[in-house]
Amino acid sequence: MADEKKSAAVTDWAARLGWLVGLALFVALVYWLMREGWKWRGTLQSDLPGLPEVPDDLGAGKLTLSGRYHGSTTAGQWLDRIVAHGLGSRSRAELTLTDAGLAVERPGATDFFIPAGALRGARLDKGIAGKVLTEGGLLVVTWAHGEKLIDSGFRSDHAAEHTTWVDTLNQMTNHTEGAR
Repeated sequence: MADEKKSAAVTDWAARLGWLVGLALFVALVYWLMREGWKWRGTLQSDLPGLPEVPDDLGAGKLTLSGRYHGSTTAGQWLDRIVAHGLGSRSRAELTLTDAGLAVERPGATDFFIPAGALRGARLDKGIAGKVLTEGGLLVVTWAHGEKLIDSGFRSDHAAEHTTWVDTLNQMTNHTEGAR
């Protein structure tokens, strides 16, 4: 009788491995679909012209900022992310504002330049596609590129600098618009 009593198998390894493989395939499918969606968004935005490169001679810098670039969206539509030409990639950023415009240098991502004539203004905001901060925690620069108005979001390592940047950029855009 003692031979007949056996404990049940504690783990059904075949079923467990089946669930793990199924879960891994599901995660891979979701990742692939997200990647395809990102590529499709870039294809839809392919009419956006290439980004201006940072000129060799910018002139004297008015302001500099070290922080993070959080992305760009269609102006006024904080969830409509622009991914074409690398504008959708978050990265560290060094901003330099001169009379010529705004230079955005991003290690590991595409640098770009916003000419002074393309700047339309700046404001403090709390969010841009994929990033929400406290009220006024994000410096948003509005600029024209081709026929599209773009909002680009930056966060300084020292948030107290944001107000100075907004004031200076808005003074530059008022001066530039008045000169036309």
